[in-house]
Amino acid sequence: MECSVVLPLQGAGAVVGARPRAVVPVQAFWRAADRRRRRLKSAVAPARCSKMYVPGFGEGSPEKKAAINLQHFFNYIAVRIVLSQLESYNREAYYELKEFVGRTSLNDAEIFCKKLIRESPRLKGLAMRILEVRSAYVKNDFEWDNLKKLSFKMVDEANTKLMRDYVLEVSHIEE
Repeated sequence: MECSVVLPLQGAGAVVGARPRAVVPVQAFWRAADRRRRRLKSAVAPARCSKMYVPGFGEGSPEKKAAINLQHFFNYIAVRIVLSQLESYNREAYYELKEFVGRTSLNDAEIFCKKLIRESPRLKGLAMRILEVRSAYVKNDFEWDNLKKLSFKMVDEANTKLMRDYVLEVSHIEE
């Protein structure tokens, strides 16, 4: 199927008022578009899709950033679970781990676990337990569907509250 595009003529031969038109095959545009795409392929440009492009995440997508933060959070939860277990049956290990947690940041899960493994033989065993609990919690116990529902609900409620507060503020309506 042959397609063509009608373009107005421009330049010295162009007529003012009525616009003569030239017929240009669509394939000419495809070739030009292909050349532009090839030039832009090496440049950092968002992929054309139905999703929003989010700039500023050079290390990955916003989802990857969220996953990293969730990993740190799951490590924190695993430490809390292991501490709770130790408190009831091994008080000495509980106090040793509690002391380590008190002087070591839980903000970065990998750094925390690396330091814990190298601290002492007992803490090395507890580090392995924490890794095991972290993995089991993520796979079996964390309610992913509930996270999605709560996230939607919280964002909608926060947006509604902010918009309502702003309207009340600018409209001078008495409550």
